[in-house]
Amino acid sequence: MDINKEKITTIVDAIFSDYERGREIDRMDFFGQPDQDVVKDILQRLLMILYPGYYRDPEYTPELAKVMLENLINEVLSSLSRQIEIVLVNDPRFADADKKTRREAAENLCLEFFNQIPKIRDYLDTDIDATYEGDPAAYDKIEIVLAYPGLYATTIHRLAHELELLKIPYIPRLMSEFAHSETGVDIHPGATIGKYFFIDHATGIVIGETSEIGEHVKVYQGVTIGALSTKEGQNLRGKKRHPTIEDHVTLYAGAAILGGDTVIGHHSVIGGSAFVTKSVPPYSQVLVDISSTVVSP
Repeated sequence: MDINKEKITTIVDAIFSDYERGREIDRMDFFGQPDQDVVKDILQRLLMILYPGYYRDPEYTPELAKVMLENLINEVLSSLSRQIEIVLVNDPRFADADKKTRREAAENLCLEFFNQIPKIRDYLDTDIDATYEGDPAAYDKIEIVLAYPGLYATTIHRLAHELELLKIPYIPRLMSEFAHSETGVDIHPGATIGKYFFIDHATGIVIGETSEIGEHVKVYQGVTIGALSTKEGQNLRGKKRHPTIEDHVTLYAGAAILGGDTVIGHHSVIGGSAFVTKSVPPYSQVLVDISSTVVSP
């Protein structure tokens, strides 16, 4: 199909003129944005480091494991430190620093992150245990690592959270949003999650930035651990907006627990579709039926 070139030129001129309106959407300069495809590749390689027998290079053999790990870590260190260096121009700590200073800072931050890998793996091992113990449909722990989207989302979160603790711009959120797009589980990298965390079925789960989740917590599909209100917008930045979930709590499908002052006491059960905006004491059951909500310690 032949399209009139003059009409195309008119369209190009109109869109390019729209770029010149000075809005945030109009930026055409380089402003320290990471490469999303590179971040995805970094994530895939980090999975190979976390789960060497599951996410592996086709040439992997146990005999060459240490050599291949060293090569893999060198590759990821180089790639991740470069992405961190790029985004540090947006970090107030380094915005006015020269390129050499940012490069050195990026390398140091990357090394700090890699020093946390054994801790991350320790947490993930407990997440696998919790998933196996909590789901009788699991054939074995191998199936959980290979096929469970809840563990996948939790894995990405544990990586992103460590980068978030280092106050690295953009990259942690890109990682969490990649997991979100893959699994339907939306966990902000700022959320704190203890050991033995189990997401069952996944999909539709939202866990906000300032959420604090204890150990041995089980979360079913469609659960929201969110803010009660965000109408104050950026004035709420840095404030506790999301709930605290104590140890040994189960949140059933569709439950919404909202508000920074809301605490779900340990060993409590929040029933499906419950809407909770106030704290409940330990050993509570919050159940919803067609007529009422019942809170019983």
